[in-house]
Amino acid sequence: MQILATSDASVPPPPAGDYVLEVENVRKEFPGVLALDNVQLKLRRGSVHALMGENGAGKSTLMKIVAGIYTPDSGTFRLRGQEIRLKGPLDALENGIAMIHQELNLMAPMTVAENIWIRREPKTRLGFIDHGEMHRKTADLFKRLNIHIDPDVKVGTLSVANRQMVEIAKAVSYESDVLIMDEPTSALTEREVDHLFTIIRSLRAEGKGIIYITHKMNELFEIADEVSVFRDGKYIATKASSEVTRDEIIRMMVGREITQMFPKETVPIGEVVLSVKDLCLNRVFHDVSFEVRSGEILGIAGLVGSGRSNIAEAIFGVTPANSGTIELFGKPVRVDSPATAMRHGMAFLTEDRKDTGCFLLLDIQQNTQIAVLQSGYVKNGFVEQKRLSKDSLAMSDALRVKTPDMSEPIINLSGGNQQKVLIGRWLLTRPKILILDEPTRGIDVGAKAEIHRLISKLAGEGVAVIMISSEMPEVLGMSDRIMVIHEGRVTGFLNRDEANQVKIMELASH
Repeated sequence: MQILATSDASVPPPPAGDYVLEVENVRKEFPGVLALDNVQLKLRRGSVHALMGENGAGKSTLMKIVAGIYTPDSGTFRLRGQEIRLKGPLDALENGIAMIHQELNLMAPMTVAENIWIRREPKTRLGFIDHGEMHRKTADLFKRLNIHIDPDVKVGTLSVANRQMVEIAKAVSYESDVLIMDEPTSALTEREVDHLFTIIRSLRAEGKGIIYITHKMNELFEIADEVSVFRDGKYIATKASSEVTRDEIIRMMVGREITQMFPKETVPIGEVVLSVKDLCLNRVFHDVSFEVRSGEILGIAGLVGSGRSNIAEAIFGVTPANSGTIELFGKPVRVDSPATAMRHGMAFLTEDRKDTGCFLLLDIQQNTQIAVLQSGYVKNGFVEQKRLSKDSLAMSDALRVKTPDMSEPIINLSGGNQQKVLIGRWLLTRPKILILDEPTRGIDVGAKAEIHRLISKLAGEGVAVIMISSEMPEVLGMSDRIMVIHEGRVTGFLNRDEANQVKIMELASH
C-alpha cells in the first residue's frame, strides 16, 4: 500500500464501488439494556462512512461486533460479498477489519515498534525477535504516514495525541479493507487532524472502506461521503453528506431540537477566588500567573502539549509546582496533593477518563461517591449511605446517564456516559473552584449542550470555573475570559467580546 503524502483535499473521491461490508438486522442485548435493535449498515469501497448518534446510541457496540470483540445475538454480516462469522478480534484482523478505539489500548511499558507489531514481530533465522528489522519496518510505516515518532521510545512517555497516531499507524499496518475509527481526533490538534484527514483521503483513494465515528459536525462534512444515524440502539437513516444539513443530523440524533449549543448566561462576577502567581514546574511551564473570580468561566486555550493540563494538575496538587504561589480567597495555601485541594473546595475533572478518572472495575454508584466518602456525607464517623445513594442517583438522572441501574460496572458504559459519571462525582463535592480538562471530549451533541448548560448554572451559583478545551467553539462560546498558553507560558488574555479564533491561534503559536 502506498500512502499519498501530498493528497489534495480538493480532489474528489473516486466513484464508490460495491459494498465491502454489509450489516443487516443486528441485535445485541446486555443485562437490562437493548444496545442494538435490528440495525443495519452498508459500507462502500473507496468511501468514508460517518456513524453519528448520542452516547449510548449503539455506535461503538456495533463497531465492536464488526471488529470481533462482541458476539451479536442475531444478524448477518457480509464482507466482500461473502457472509462471515467472526470468532474474535484476531479473526477480524485476519479478515481485513481493523479498529482504532476511542479509549487507546496501547501497552505503556512497551516501545512504539513493539506495540505496532505485537504478535507479528519479524524473527531472525534462530527464531528470536529481530528488533532491528522491527525498527526499520516501523520507520518505513511512519515515513509513509509522515509521522515523526521514535519507534524505540516507550509508549508511556508519549502524549495522548502521539499515542493516537501510533494507534492509527498500527491499524494501517494491517493493510485492512475495512478501517474503523472511533473518535480518532479527540486528542489531536487542528494540524494533526489535517494530517489524519490526508491519510484518510489516501486510503479512500486506494479503495479502502472507512467507518468514522465522530461527534464533531465539521469533521463529518469535511471528510465523510455518507452518514448513518443511530438513536437509542436503533438505525434511523443513511444520507449522502452532501445532501443533509447539520440541523437535520442533530434532529435525527436526538429526536428533538437543540436550540442553543452554548447556553452561556450573563451572571455577576464576584471576588477573586483563586490567584496564581509565577507558578513554575521544571521543563514544563514557567511564570504562570492568573486570577479567577466567583461566577467566572476562565477558558484555557492552546495547542496540545502546550502545558495546559500540567498547569491544572499543579493547581490541584497532582504534580505540585516547584515555585510560585497559590492564593484562595486572598490567603496563601500550599496545595501539595489532591486531598489538600479538595479540602480547600477544589474539584478537577481530568482529561483522560480511562487512566486517571474512572475506577473501571467499580460500579457507577461507587465511582460517583468516591470523592465524598470522607466529607460532606459523614456523620459521627459514619457515612450517611442512604442520603449519599439518593443524591448519587439524582445526579445520574440529572446528567441523563444511560444505564440500567447504579450497580452497573462503569467499564460497561460508553465513553460519554463515563464522562457524565465523573462530572457528577465532582459536583457532589459542591466545589468552590471547578477545573474541567476537556469536559466534553467524546460526548455527543445533545449531552454537550446539557453539560454547557450545567457549567453556566454552576457559574451562576458563584462557582469559579476553569475550562480547558481543544474545541475552539467551546472556548469561545462558554468563556468570560480566555487565557492562551504556548510552550508552557501565558501568551495573553482575551475578553469574551474581543476573542475570536484568529486571535487565539495567533497567541497559541506565538
